Amino acid sequence: MERPDTVPALLALAGESLIDRGSTLAYRTLERESAGLARGLRELGVRRGDRVALWLPSIPAWLATFAACARLGAIAVSLNTRFRSAEIADIVSRSGCRALVYWPHFRNIDFRGILAACDPAALRPLAARIAYGEDEPSAYHELAALPPLEDDASAADAPCIIFTTSGTTKAPKFVLHDQQTVLRHARDVARHFGFTADGARILVTAPFCGVFGFCNAMGAIAADKPLVTSPTFEAAEGAALVRRHGITHFNCTDEMLAQMLAAVPEESAFPSLRFVGYAAFNPALADLPARAAARGVKVVGLYGSSELQALLARQSEQAPLEERALGGGRLVAGEGRVQARDPATGARLPHGTSGELVFKVPSRMIGYYGNDAATREANTADGWFRSGDLGYTTSERRFVFLTRLGDALRLSGFLVSPAEIEDILLELPQVGAAQVVGVDTPGGTRAFAFVIPKTGKPLDEAGILGHCAARLAKYKLPVRVHALAEFPVTPGANATKIQRGKLRELARELLSFPAARR
Repeated sequence: MERPDTVPALLALAGESLIDRGSTLAYRTLERESAGLARGLRELGVRRGDRVALWLPSIPAWLATFAACARLGAIAVSLNTRFRSAEIADIVSRSGCRALVYWPHFRNIDFRGILAACDPAALRPLAARIAYGEDEPSAYHELAALPPLEDDASAADAPCIIFTTSGTTKAPKFVLHDQQTVLRHARDVARHFGFTADGARILVTAPFCGVFGFCNAMGAIAADKPLVTSPTFEAAEGAALVRRHGITHFNCTDEMLAQMLAAVPEESAFPSLRFVGYAAFNPALADLPARAAARGVKVVGLYGSSELQALLARQSEQAPLEERALGGGRLVAGEGRVQARDPATGARLPHGTSGELVFKVPSRMIGYYGNDAATREANTADGWFRSGDLGYTTSERRFVFLTRLGDALRLSGFLVSPAEIEDILLELPQVGAAQVVGVDTPGGTRAFAFVIPKTGKPLDEAGILGHCAARLAKYKLPVRVHALAEFPVTPGANATKIQRGKLRELARELLSFPAARR
């Protein structure tokens, strides 16, 4: 297969197919669909550099719309289907999206109602809302059926996709990648994860709207191998897909793998699997690699980020269990380099000494869209990307990831700023102050909210949680809201700092959970 440097060219040259809920769609057919969509979007006024909000689950239409934007030189803004009114309004407004593609009836969720609940001023940039449907004619399919747009404005250096990431800031940042970076990394993933091997069949259960699912899908297409997916993750269905399609390669989160193993009674769970990479987000599943190995599934640790793309590095499946289960590994890009640096001084640290991981890799983002200051802050003076992660190196291309340097929460595989949830709590007149911390539960890390009430009245916990449920994605909802008279603090020379560690300890006590094993 040739090495195309644009997304439409990649789909046009591919000979394999995407398999969605039992239906097979050739990548070339997907490219034809995207060309019709591109014509429709252009007729709606979308031009080079414009942003198009992509609010769909992991279905062929997601990839077709992404490719249509690439053909126009437009930028797809990836939205999680779990997002609700506060998140949608903020992202659409700040990114200035000109059009939005969505599935109004997906999972019987009232997506039109969510849009109606948004501040009208925030959605003013939208010139078009394009509904997708499968049981009845839809605006999406009318556009896709248009004659293909022959004009191809795609270019290797054209920005093509934005992923939102909260990190440790209040508002989500917009991570911008261009076509050549996406495709170069997809080829590296295809090669170093074994997607190019004879007979390879790749399953993607992570959503396309996140960089994890996106990079897996693009890697499968770059390898020109069958890609099996479904709109949502269901453990039993995921396990059935592995067996039904003879899946050979699968990258997932630890919770996904644990649930899929539990759905299969046989001792040899998935005989067809040759490679399984996993992202360890739930500390309660620290024993998963050993349990998986006992069922015939050898897993390896991974590493990635929105800014550098997912699947940036992986451990070796030949390494001992204790080593291959660690996050990090060998960078997939041949010229990629990693260092650990002292967070305070920026000095490079020797191999084996923990510090902030910094990277020089070809998969690095263009920058944070609309935020030059954040882009400058994310890069060192000598051109390395600051990850904000703690870890240590073992060579110029190998490293071990330990944890985040800051207080960001990892919820359902997504990095969430506590301030994002705190601001929603502060919308309520009964809440005077709020602090949100992460607490490990048997179901994964959850947000736990502490608030200082404005009045002496009893806290309406159910009402507060109901407010949050209407404003935030489900995975961001606090597992509890607890009232305090004051937050524990440590006075300092420059500022008084809240003792978040003590809040986390209190949250565990209130939930009656022991401290997670490390």
